[in-house]
Parts: sequence; C-alpha cells; structure tokens
Amino acid sequence: MKPIIKPLLLALSFSLLAPHYSFAQEEKPAANPDPWQGFNRAMFSFNDTLDRWFLKPVAKGYKAVMPDPLETGVANIFSNVLEVPNVINGVLQGDFKGAGHDTGRLLVNTTLGIGGLLDVAKYMNLPADEREDFGQTLAVWGVGQGPYLVLPLLGPSTVRDGFGKPIDWYTDPTNYIDHVPTDNTVKGISLLNTRAQLLPLEKNLTGDKYVFIRDVYLQRRAYLINNGSVSDDFGTEDFEEGDFE
Repeated sequence: MKPIIKPLLLALSFSLLAPHYSFAQEEKPAANPDPWQGFNRAMFSFNDTLDRWFLKPVAKGYKAVMPDPLETGVANIFSNVLEVPNVINGVLQGDFKGAGHDTGRLLVNTTLGIGGLLDVAKYMNLPADEREDFGQTLAVWGVGQGPYLVLPLLGPSTVRDGFGKPIDWYTDPTNYIDHVPTDNTVKGISLLNTRAQLLPLEKNLTGDKYVFIRDVYLQRRAYLINNGSVSDDFGTEDFEEGDFE
C-alpha cells in the first residue's frame, strides 16, 4: 500500500468510528492542569539534561555549518511533508476549507516548489497555516485535555495529546521510508532542524524553566484548539501536587 494512502485510510477509519463527535472549539482551562508535577519535573530534568549535553550542542553545530538558504530549504521540505497530516486532521475536524488550503499548498510546493524545497505556495495566496495534529482532532471530538504530562524524550504534552501521538506517527509520510539508512538520516535531520529552530527562542526563557515551558505549551495548545481565542492566564502561578483536592 502506498505511504500516503495508508494514513488516509487510517484517518477515515477513525472518522467512521467517531460519528458523534462535536465540532465545538471552545475549551476552558482546568483549575489545576498539572497535578502530576512531581513526576513531570523529574522527567523534565531528564529531558533537559539530555538536551543540554547532547541535542543542543549538535543543533548549534548544525546551524553553524548549514548556510541559511539551505537551512530554510530543509525546513520547507519537512513543513511540506507535514501538510499531509494537516489535510487528514482538517478533514477529521470538519474543517474542509482548511484541508483544501493545505492540500493546495502540498500540491503546489511538491510540484513547483521542487518537493517542498521552495515555498512557492505562499506567493499564490496559500500561506502556511497552523499545524494540525490528532491531539487537536480529539479536542474537536470532545475529548478532555487531561493533566499536563512531560513525556520522556518527547517533552511537553497532555494525556489527550499523548494518546494522539501514535496517530501522528502513522500519518507522517517520513515514517514509511523502507530504506533504514535513509530513514535514520531523515529522522536525524528533522530532529536537528526542529531543535535548531528553537534556539533563538531560548532567550525568552525567564524564571522557573519548567513552569515557563509548561505555561507556553498549554497556552499554545489552547490557541490552536480554540482557533486563536484564548483567555490569558499565562504564568499566573505554580501548582503543587495536592492542590485543589
């Protein structure tokens, strides 16, 4: 089965199994989104140590040796590939206009943009849209967010987003590369590209790093799920295990 067809069929199967979902987008923040803070801080420390001693230095090296035009081109290629899950999740969320927009970007950049190396679509009134994933789709279907959760290696998440990650994996076309060396190379470059793009944002980190990243993640997810309509309670306070019990 062709790589693009398999995730499409998988997504369609989920849509058939969830006939009663709601397309309501408003979601209110939980009173205490982080009841598992003890575990989360331990996992955050593990991830942060791994990042500080390995991933961040390698990403800095990648950014230092990679010419800016080539770095932009690599980022464009991975962005173009991720239009596939954007389309699938747009359909599952009932956002057919958004799915059509993302389909147009995928077709234009894959053909005229040399496989996505160039973002030609943005010059054709098809600018890049926000990313869509299965965690957002579950939210649209009415699944609650659940507690904040820091996953090993993967970082910030929630229970709902964690359950969505296996589907995100299946709808990512890069996971269907059969040649192992090529697959490893693509995944490695994708990881470095993502980490390198985050380097400029680190200067904005203030105060408790764990709390800052947690609040940024939850605010960002709320923004995506509610289509830009969120209440601003960023950085108001820390939560301890046992609060609100």
